[in-house]
Order: sequence, then C-alpha cells, then structure tokens
Amino acid sequence: MSATIHDIARKAGISVSTVSRVLNHKTANYRISKETEALVLKAAKELNYQPNQLARGLRLKKTQTIGLVAPDLSNPFFAYVIKSVQTVAHGLGYSLVVCDTDESLAMEIEHLNLLRSKGVDGLIIMPVGQTSRHIDPLLEEGLPMVLLDRCFDGLNTDAVMVDNHKGAFEAIEHLIRYGHSRIAIIKGLDDTFTNNGRVQGYKDALAKHGLPIDGSLIVGRDFGRENGYIETKLLLKMTPPPTAIFAASDLITLGALQAIFEAGWRIPEDISLVAFDDMDFAPFVMSPLTAVAQPKEVMGEIAVKLLVQQIKEKGSHEANRIVLKPRLIVRDSVRLVTKTQYAEAATA
Repeated sequence: MSATIHDIARKAGISVSTVSRVLNHKTANYRISKETEALVLKAAKELNYQPNQLARGLRLKKTQTIGLVAPDLSNPFFAYVIKSVQTVAHGLGYSLVVCDTDESLAMEIEHLNLLRSKGVDGLIIMPVGQTSRHIDPLLEEGLPMVLLDRCFDGLNTDAVMVDNHKGAFEAIEHLIRYGHSRIAIIKGLDDTFTNNGRVQGYKDALAKHGLPIDGSLIVGRDFGRENGYIETKLLLKMTPPPTAIFAASDLITLGALQAIFEAGWRIPEDISLVAFDDMDFAPFVMSPLTAVAQPKEVMGEIAVKLLVQQIKEKGSHEANRIVLKPRLIVRDSVRLVTKTQYAEAATA
C-alpha cells in the first residue's frame, strides 16, 4: 500500500497540516522553517511517497493532463508531431493522453467526450476535418483547445497549420520547370483543410502556367497507403500515363512507391514523383525523393505552448492562427522532360 501524508506526519513527528503545506510548496505562506521542510521531504523520500494526482486534481480543479486526438497514429507525420507534443508537454509539467480516431468522425466525437469526462485541462485536436459541429459545444464551455494541422476557417480557437497551398504550388511549379505538363495528383480526404489547400495549390500552379486541369489526373479518396497504391496502379495504366505524380501525403507516397516498383518502372527515368511530407527514408530510396517538408516538431511545440497559455489565463482570448511555411527539398526523383520525350510518351 502506498504511503500517505499521515504516514509522513507520523514518521517526521509533525502535524498532517504542516506536511500538506510543505508538499504543496506553501512553506513561505505559513512561515514553516527550512529545518521542518527538510524533515518532511526526507520522510517523504524514505517512504517513497507518491502524491495522489487524481485527488489533487479534484481539489485544484486541474489534472495537469492534456488530451490529444489524432486521425491516424500509423501515419509517420502524426507520430512525429505527437512526439514533439509529448516532449514539450512533459517539460511544462503536463501528462499527455493520446486517442486515435482512425479517420472516423464518430470515433473522434467519442474520444473527445471521453477526454472531457476525464477532466483534462485542455485539448489538442488534429481533427478528421470534414465538420466542426461537434467541437462548437466544447468551445462554448470554455475548454482550452488548439487545432493542429487540419483546421476550420470559421472556428474561433487557436490553430497551428502549414501553408498547404504554398507547398503544393511550389511542388507543381518545380515539376513544370522540369518540363512536365501531364501531372497527376493523388489527393487525400475530401473536404478537409489540408487536402483542399493542396489540391487548390496544384490547380493554381497549372493555371498560372497555362496548363489544362485534367480531372482524370486528380484522383484519390484518403491519406492512406492503400489509396496511393491503387491510384498509382490505375495512373500507370492510362494512355498516355502522367509523366509525374504528386502524392499528397507520406502514406500515399509509400503506396505509390510500391505500385511503381511492382510495375517495374524506374524513378525518375519512367515516372517522376514528388511527395508532400518529407519522410525519414525519403533521402535513402534508390532515387532520393523530392518532397515538401513540414516543420513537424515546431508545429507540436507551438500547439502545446498556445494551449498551456490558455489554461493559465482561464478566460476568453483572441484566437491565434499560426501558419507555418513548408519547404521544398529538391532531390533526384524528378526527370527533365523535353517536348520530344513527352510526345513519344503520349503516342506510346
């Protein structure tokens, strides 16, 4: 059985109230001597005393716990962000409870209700992203909250995101500068903040350079690996096939790579590939991947600091909307295409 403050009081020969004040860092308030403080702390250490965080949380109406909801823990991007959140939260004295929604809105609602019932001090939400109706009541309650990665334009809360439009725009411009005009995009989940930004960036880059937007080259349904695999298989069977593919997430990229290698195609000789999200292995595949890198660690750190600020201020505040810039990392997965080469591919 774990030690209690009553055990410490008996061992130190001091009143329970004095022990409580020492353990709650109130020695100065009650003019408790350094000698008494040292005696209490020594007894607590010898008894291996561990404070009851649940009881303390109920008393102070704080649990020192942050709840985090993410769409897919198997996705390396979310794993990196969560690792950053965990590190920063721990450094600020908070525990982290993580829930995986598996890209399900129903599961997201269930997890948010669970975290709320557990009395977390605040929430970091990486939502499925197709609707925010279930989040509105939490805001009305005044629960501290930060949206991360997938956000909503009309929601008045702190948010941390990447400029998805800029990242996709620069990726497609890079392909166009290398002579590509038949460029496919394998997109993610429709009607989400991240997907909408990336698809619009793709379209705007084509339009800027006077290239037609071919609906048959805009494919995909979610951010998963299977989506990347299936859609790449189909794209490679087209007549003519695209000369380049822009994969809108790291898992989509993994699926695309599998399909390309199974078909016996080479990158970039037979097909060029650019990825959104710079995976750890991107520089080390046979043809190092050109990729749009997101500042994953910075995103997590900012989200935690914004949330802790809300928790401490305990009141309404002006919502902060932090938009971070992605970075295009150019490697070897894009081939220079001449008009002659494209014409040959079109008639193949």
